[in-house]
This record gives sequence, structure tokens and C-alpha cells, in this order.
Amino acid sequence: MIQVKDLNVTIKGKSILSDVNITMEEGKIYGLIGNNGSGKTMLMKCICGFVKPISGEILVNGKIIGKDIDYIQDTGIIIENPGFIPYYSGIKNLMMLSEISGKADKEKIKETMRMCGLDPELKLPVKKYSLGMRQRLGIAQAIMEDQTALILDEPMNGLDKEGVSAMRQLFLTMKQEGKLIILTSHNREDIDLLCDEVFEVEAGRIRKIVGHDV
Repeated sequence: MIQVKDLNVTIKGKSILSDVNITMEEGKIYGLIGNNGSGKTMLMKCICGFVKPISGEILVNGKIIGKDIDYIQDTGIIIENPGFIPYYSGIKNLMMLSEISGKADKEKIKETMRMCGLDPELKLPVKKYSLGMRQRLGIAQAIMEDQTALILDEPMNGLDKEGVSAMRQLFLTMKQEGKLIILTSHNREDIDLLCDEVFEVEAGRIRKIVGHDV
């Protein structure tokens, strides 16, 4: 469970988030919608522990981010553009990342890449990947360790119609497995098809979209 309580973020004297309160539970997909600069990505960064609020708190399974733990744990994350070493192949990038926690072996990584529509045997360096391939690799990185939660900022960005359909089905399957997923998308169809609850962020304030029909 993730709880955001009375969250306020100010940067260089400008209010970015104001009095944000949300509770999110496992086994659901939550959508954040709003214009560019509305505060969606900043809220995700705060939940991850990347940005410290001026007031309020974020609890993950009862632990306060920035106090009990520095960063959110057991969570796959895509925020803004996924970053990889450009002259290494996709699988080599994921293998290097997996060494940090040791939770995903080579076979698990290969399986995850295939789930995301990538060939793990492809030797092509990431710098020659298309935008869609890079996005698929970012999703593979986020899910390869079978985390209990996912925080995904525009995960469909750059994907073709087939890729979008495959990723939607993947996220719905993960929801059924009990994972908590938070995502943003400028495509209203993604939100309508995937999300159990939707929150609109406007000028740093947030409101639940009542009567959202999944």
C-alpha cells in the first residue's frame, strides 16, 4: 500500500504539488492524467523518494519515505526517458543492472525481454535501437525482478499499435497477480482500458475522477 498524506512540494519558490492525498492498494492500476507540467511526474518522483517534499509524508507499507527508508523498495520504475549504456546490447544492459540486487538471472532476463517483444540474442547496441525498442527495454528493466509495484511514466511512448496492445495485456496480467501499478499516459484509451482509479493533476492539485468506468 502507498499512502500520500498532505504532500506539498515547492521548488525555487514555486508550488509544484499542493495538499496531495492519495491511498493506493495492491492489485489495482492507478492512472495519473493532466497536462505537461501539471505535477504528475513530480508526484511519481516523490513517491520513489527522488524528491523531498517541504511537508507531508509518503508511506509505503507503513514505512515513511525519507525517514524509515530512503527510497521506495521492491518497485520497478520508468520515469522520463529510460537510460542505458548506448554501446552495449539490450541484454548486457539488463545483466549489468541485475547485478545490483541479484534478483534476476540471465534466463529470467531473457524471458522478460521476450515478454516485452525483444530478442535477447540481438547484438545490436542500444544506441541503434528505435524509440519503441528502447521503450520496450525500459519496461523489461522495470519488471524483470518481479517487483510488487510499478511506477511507469508514459510507458507506451514510442510503441506501435501492436506493442501498445501487448503492453496493456502485460500490465493487466500483472494487476491480476496482485501488483500495484501507477502510470501516466496521454492516450485516454490506455487510461480507460487499464485503470481502476484515475486522478487528474492540475496546477499541482489532484482530484479523483469520480465514476471512472474501466
